[in-house]
Amino acid sequence: MDGIKDKTAIVGMGCTKFGEHWDLNGDDLIVDAVYDALKDAGIEIKDVQAAWVGTRFSGNTSMCLSEPLKLQYIPVTRVENLCASGTEAIRAAAYAVAAGACDIALAVGFEKLKDTGTVGLPTTPNQLSPIQEYNFPPGGFSMLAINYFDYYKIAPQEGKRLLAQIAVKNHHNGNLAPKAHFHQEITLEQAINAPIISWPLGLYDCCGVSDGAAAAIITRADMARSFRDDPIYIKALAICTSPRDGLMNTKHDFTKVEENHRAAKMAYAQAGIKDPFKEISMAEVHDCFTITEMVLYEDMEWCPRGKAKEYIENGSFTLTGELPVNTDGGLKCFGHPIGATGLRMMYEVYQQLRGKAGPRQVKNPTLGLTHNLGGLPSGAVGAVCIAGNERG
Repeated sequence: MDGIKDKTAIVGMGCTKFGEHWDLNGDDLIVDAVYDALKDAGIEIKDVQAAWVGTRFSGNTSMCLSEPLKLQYIPVTRVENLCASGTEAIRAAAYAVAAGACDIALAVGFEKLKDTGTVGLPTTPNQLSPIQEYNFPPGGFSMLAINYFDYYKIAPQEGKRLLAQIAVKNHHNGNLAPKAHFHQEITLEQAINAPIISWPLGLYDCCGVSDGAAAAIITRADMARSFRDDPIYIKALAICTSPRDGLMNTKHDFTKVEENHRAAKMAYAQAGIKDPFKEISMAEVHDCFTITEMVLYEDMEWCPRGKAKEYIENGSFTLTGELPVNTDGGLKCFGHPIGATGLRMMYEVYQQLRGKAGPRQVKNPTLGLTHNLGGLPSGAVGAVCIAGNERG
């Protein structure tokens, strides 16, 4: 199979500050992010030949992008895949460029959630399915935590301390990212003793609700250096979707998310990665809840099943660890405007691979990974993108 590796490159990116933007609407966020990306790439809006926009709740049809940008009669497509919508926009734009449908494509993700009054990610029943999952996301992911702790014989308080270490790490990293929603260091004791949202998940185990947008300019790899001296090259793009049978399948043990594991394996095969823990320089993963990040360490094959505890305690995923994870604070602290998140992750990878991440810069990065999870542990979309700063 002929994959995407080194056929396309990102030559410009933009990202708004994530947070509570009561004075801005979705159009404002789109314009801010896109024009940052255009300036970064050294091009104008008229140079864009096709565009894709990912959003879950904040815009219908492709005109949610064409109207604020005044795009003039070019192909524009709206994509949606729950929390993986931003990565879907990147994937569609990259494959269009690789296929020769266009040379310069725009990928955008945005969400304006605060004005809706949404508290926590809303759950919309799938009207095409006989299974109606009305449990809210904290409840769905607390099942993952309870079952993981039970299966691997981790006492509840020990498990809460492990999750708290992830929260403390991500708050520390987010405090170093100027565009992050939250800038607040926390202690282990604060995280452990925070009010419970859905046992064992407390306040600091859950990501916030944010507004924001991010954008990328994608072009052919052989054109990339005509735009800038330091483009980043897409090595892999993988999407894996489940049959959504977790609540019916008795073999579904809620200690892992199979969609994440399979998407990772697809991406590693495309990128030619044999030992992901050693070969990947840094990663941005979908820490909608701290337990999600903990289980992801194993789903992504960065540590053996049941061994995430040891890696957390050894500091393996901190800024100075062997594989820094969520260097900008992740969903937990940078924020989670659903459609924007995948592109925000790539924005951090883009900065890190170019050595532009400031006080959170990792040492000599060569490969960066982004991961999204759309849905619940009982049925989800797993999305993985890998990029590098050298063309193979």
